[in-house]
Amino acid sequence: MTTTGTTIRTGATRGAAAPAPCWSCHAPVAAADLFCAGCRAVQPPGGADHFTRLGFEPGFALDAADLDRRYFALQRQLHPDRFVTKSARERAISQSQASSLNEAYETLKNPLERAVYLLKRMGIEIDPGDGVTIKDPALLMEAMEMREALSEAADTAAVAKVAANAEAERKKALEAVAAAFATLNHDATRTTVLRLKYLTKMDDEIRARRAALRTVP
Repeated sequence: MTTTGTTIRTGATRGAAAPAPCWSCHAPVAAADLFCAGCRAVQPPGGADHFTRLGFEPGFALDAADLDRRYFALQRQLHPDRFVTKSARERAISQSQASSLNEAYETLKNPLERAVYLLKRMGIEIDPGDGVTIKDPALLMEAMEMREALSEAADTAAVAKVAANAEAERKKALEAVAAAFATLNHDATRTTVLRLKYLTKMDDEIRARRAALRTVP
């Protein structure tokens, strides 16, 4: 189970990998548990996925405030001050646990990264070279038109207009991604995540265009 505050988390988590023996006392420890229930020694990160590590069932819909609460509650248990009198091995393990928690938190907190991670769990890879965007004429045309509008923006007001449109479409894309995951339609989910990916990438291009306009004499 997952607890809050500074209580040590022990016990099985739904969807977690099979328990592994504690490195210190060899008692079984669930994959996502930070500490052994028997000897209370901090445990290596193990093979738990990001959702299990933070006590969630896999899914795109997550409460951001709940994610924050769970993350900070677990991080408090790994604070360096708690391990100053421990062995070098335990200090190293606690740092490894903290790193794994950070990675899980950063992935799940970002909607795009969370969506891509979920697709990978489903055996679906998303990368710039998979050809899906090019095979989708509507998606390709939308991206080309938005980039063309950005390249033609002659001042900051024009860039702001493109940025506002991109942000509005990104919000719609987020809703579409959530709906696609809910229907378990893999093809639709992949397409909507690709659209969210390019709309998120537009933020970098918009910042670059703004910077270019500022440097024009």
